[in-house]
Parts: sequence; structure tokens; C-alpha cells
Amino acid sequence: MATSKKLITRDDWGKRVNDVKIRKDDTNRLVMNFLVTEGYVEAAEKFKMESGTNPDIDLATITDRMAVKKAVQSGNVDDAIEKVNDLNPEILDTNPQLFFHLQQQRLIELIRNGKVKEALEFAQEELAPRGEENKTFLEDLEKTVALLAFKDVSNCPVGELLDVSQRLKTASEVNAAILTSQSHEKDPKLPSLLKMLIWAQNQLDEKAFYPRVNNMSTASLEDPSV
Repeated sequence: MATSKKLITRDDWGKRVNDVKIRKDDTNRLVMNFLVTEGYVEAAEKFKMESGTNPDIDLATITDRMAVKKAVQSGNVDDAIEKVNDLNPEILDTNPQLFFHLQQQRLIELIRNGKVKEALEFAQEELAPRGEENKTFLEDLEKTVALLAFKDVSNCPVGELLDVSQRLKTASEVNAAILTSQSHEKDPKLPSLLKMLIWAQNQLDEKAFYPRVNNMSTASLEDPSV
């Protein structure tokens, strides 16, 4: 059974909005959290000076983390692994899935560069033993090796492994692991809050008529009763 929507007048809406108090320090921390998590080190340094907001990790570590991420995105997986170990050897030692995905990316790069013999040897010596211990790893290995069976990867059912998106996926996984090792959230808080805001607005749309902004330049509100 449908229920009638509640009418919230412009005056009542304005009063409710004014009653909401958001501290500037809280919004500053949200911005800093986003900059640090996403790796915008220069912006984080500038924001620190302008707002007086201190990040919860050493900003110097952002540069190292971004170097790892950039290496993976460029296909330099060996360099990325070396940089990760320089940061913290325990990251890969305690995360077999991440290490496998990095090794899988190494195999993909060998195939991309047409090094078929080297790719087969690498798959057999480095990845096959791990696949024997983990069914998911074995399935991922089989999909990757399947790339070698196609001269035209555009017709290959697993051709997406050679897309840039695969590098980005692996880079994102490494980035999250490094953040976790630094006791930092692997995802920024701001996008999650925006998703919650959209959900709340959708709920409000279903239950009430309320003033909406009808002029972005002046932030004036419409009258929902009209």
C-alpha cells in the first residue's frame, strides 16, 4: 500500500540544515585521508601547510608507495617487487595471494613481449608449484597460459589480461597491501561517505517532498509546496 509523502517546508528545511554542525577539522581530515590514500603527496603537503592538518602517516612513504604502483602500471613487475621488499619484506611474505598476482603479472608481461619460451619456463618453475597448492591460483595460471594459444588476442576469451585494466587491478592490490602494512585504511573514506549521502537522499526522495537547490550560483531553494 502506497504511503503519502511528508511535506518539508523551506523554513523547516533551513532550520534542520542549520542545526547540523560539521567541524572544519573533521572535513580537513577527510580531505587529508583522501589525498594520502590516493597518493597525492604534493597536494597533501600543500594541504598540510594551508590547513594545519597532519596526516596519520609519514608523507615520505607515499612517494615510495606510488613508485611501486607506477612500476606495476608500467609493467616493470620485477622492479615493483624489489621496491615492495625494500619497504617491508613481510608484505609479500605474509600475503601469498598478492605475491602470486604479481608473479602472474610478470608472466603476462613476458607474453605481451612475445617471450614465449621464457614465459613457459617461468610459468612451470614459479607459478605451477603454487597452483598445485591453491585451486584458484591454478585457474588463474591456466587462463594466463591460454594467451599463448592465440596469435590474435582480440579473439582470445581471456584477452582482457593484456589490457591496461589488469595492470591497474594488480597495482591497486599492491597499493592496498602497503597501506594495510602501514596501519592505514586501504580505501579513502570520502567516496564511501558520498555513497552514503546518495543513499540517504534516495531514501528521502521516497518519503518526502523537500526543498531542492534550483540555482547553483546562489544556492537558492525551491518551494516544495508550490
